[in-house]
Amino acid sequence: MATKNIVCPVCGASCDDIQVELEGQGLTVRNACKMGNAKFQEVMSPHRIREPLVRVDGDLRRASWDEAIEMTARILASSERPLLFMGSETSTEAMEVGIHMAEFLGGIADSNSTVCHGPTTMGIQEAGRVGATAGQSKLRADLTVYWGSNPLESMPRHMSRYAVYPRGYWTQRGRFDRTVICVDPRRSITAENADLHIQLNPNTDYELLSALLTLLHGKRPHHSAEDVTGVSISEMEKMLDMMKRCNFGAIYVGLGIASSYGKHRNAEMAFNLVKELNSHTKFVIGALRGHCNVAGFNQIASYLYGFPFGLDFARGYPRYNPGEYTAVDVLRDHDVDAAFILSADLVSHFPAACSEYLAQIPMACIDIAPCPTTMLSDVVLPGVIDAMESDGTFYRLDDVPIYFLPFTSSPFSFTKSNVDTMNQIFERVKRIKGRK
Repeated sequence: MATKNIVCPVCGASCDDIQVELEGQGLTVRNACKMGNAKFQEVMSPHRIREPLVRVDGDLRRASWDEAIEMTARILASSERPLLFMGSETSTEAMEVGIHMAEFLGGIADSNSTVCHGPTTMGIQEAGRVGATAGQSKLRADLTVYWGSNPLESMPRHMSRYAVYPRGYWTQRGRFDRTVICVDPRRSITAENADLHIQLNPNTDYELLSALLTLLHGKRPHHSAEDVTGVSISEMEKMLDMMKRCNFGAIYVGLGIASSYGKHRNAEMAFNLVKELNSHTKFVIGALRGHCNVAGFNQIASYLYGFPFGLDFARGYPRYNPGEYTAVDVLRDHDVDAAFILSADLVSHFPAACSEYLAQIPMACIDIAPCPTTMLSDVVLPGVIDAMESDGTFYRLDDVPIYFLPFTSSPFSFTKSNVDTMNQIFERVKRIKGRK
């Protein structure tokens, strides 16, 4: 069975031109990058979790679906302040159920953006963002700036599909009609393929952006800017001149800008720079989102409650304060007494103090393969792979919703999708709470 135009559920590019041929136990994938191909092969992986597991006497053992759902619901219903963490490799519809469940239970709802592009999102709230769809940049942009990002390794098809190599309406010759600038402390593969590499000192993004804004306003930065950033003022002027003279420029910021000193203030300054550049030419800015649907949580949480991540419902209404109600902080400070994790491996990627606390509290998760989080969980529910086995919505890196259709169906008789599983848990929680 051959299927085309499948959406890849790996990175924020959400490539929608994948071709899949499924025959028996064999799976052939075309057009996907190495990361995408590896993800599609998980459909047939022998390591996949295919039955519910519950912890009994310290060990995980096989259980019926009803027993696992009941145990998950009781963990959440008996908690005074649970953490519901919505990972980014599942649909926006599943995330929505999780957020509503957190509101019902007076808990905390959070997602990968809390340790990813959360600072970038906060910068957007401070400064606003001049954005565009990936299609607009593909058709129009003759200057591409990668700031704190290395897409040739982290998002292999971004350059070839959206930014540098494709032929656009106003860039008929593709790469030959485009200029690429890379701002990165390292000499990355992307930097080697750029026309100009601005090799700033680590953690000096804010100072470099400030100096560029000073130049844009017609004034010369203090000479100390060269010592701090490691970039000469002549190089800054060269970069700014290229940016002012282009017909349409696009900046793609990565985690290098969100994770270095300054954090959301770096992002705020970058968005302000782009706003000012629009007095000279057309310029837009966007984030290279690492996971396929990390933008989806920001979108649905903002739409429903006005805040993009780290929602606290302890008082019956949403509160938002990064550094206090975000997942790392509530785990570090022991501010939650139970956890439910959907499509994410917190134990591997969160600080050790958070992982240690997760091992001490009741925890349930939905996942497709064994990982440190499943090993510490009290309940493990088999996950359905979105875009392959169920339909739903991802938000691409440019915040455009992409509706995906599966090329096969759920391998389980007890659930059709992660949304179905989440709804079953929520219904059981409400029944235990006596609200239905």
